[in-house]
Amino acid sequence: MAKIGFVGLGNMGGPMASNLLSAGHELKVFDIVPELVDKCEQQGATPVAGAKETVKDVDVFISMLPASVHVESLYVGEEGILIEIDPRTLVIDCSTIAPSSAKKVSEAAAEKGIVMLDAPVSGGVGGAVGGTLTFIVGGSDAGLKEARPILANMGKNIFHAGGPGAGQVAKICNNMLLSVLMTGTAEALQLGVDNGLDPAVLSEIMRKSSGGNWALEAYNPYPGVMDGVPAGNNYEGGFLVDLMIKDLGLAMEAALQTGAATPMGSLARNLYIAHRGNGFGRKDFSSIQKMFLEKTN
Repeated sequence: MAKIGFVGLGNMGGPMASNLLSAGHELKVFDIVPELVDKCEQQGATPVAGAKETVKDVDVFISMLPASVHVESLYVGEEGILIEIDPRTLVIDCSTIAPSSAKKVSEAAAEKGIVMLDAPVSGGVGGAVGGTLTFIVGGSDAGLKEARPILANMGKNIFHAGGPGAGQVAKICNNMLLSVLMTGTAEALQLGVDNGLDPAVLSEIMRKSSGGNWALEAYNPYPGVMDGVPAGNNYEGGFLVDLMIKDLGLAMEAALQTGAATPMGSLARNLYIAHRGNGFGRKDFSSIQKMFLEKTN
């Protein structure tokens, strides 16, 4: 079993750390929210006073933070921890951030002889709790080989997207497509309901037809159609609208840098921004269904 330092114990990081503890690893943990640290301590983790303490005498260091600014501050800011990390420690950042930020931090780590991976995740809070996350990894083959046993304790699928930053590129491409699929699914379902169809019947028809997609298979946005999804719980939990907007912003930044055309992604981002303006920022992203429901009621 490994000695692991873990920073960032929020909705995703907390369950991930819990799964590492359940697998028998020894964890040192830190978060700026004391209650989150206390929860992990109750599960067997060792709390420390700050991020710098989490990297001392560990085999692996993992971070799970909200945005690029937090990751850059942690690793390469004025109080950055890279200077504290032993080159023998494998560093894995599971945050979803801009590819340019991932490359910047990875290059800084490489200059100090530290192997670092960007490994953003897909699967949401449910995947984090259930240990079924998908890890989308950017970095070296050797680094991924070393990381696989650790990642396997938190996830079900592990993909190597390419070199440093590639994990972030693949993640934002996936989430951009997800936003387009969810908004399109919600729109189609509402059209059917407005014309007298049962949303459950229509969902099954589309699921088995050419319109089939992940939202219809596992995350139906229409209330009352599917059990165990946010739509059946007033859109609580899951992947927040605020986070979807953040990821779509990252996709738009990447598109600007390369001159890529992303008209559907841009439209989806605008729809989610409008949806947040109606008070849905802290609701699950499938709540975009409410935008279509309210326009017809």
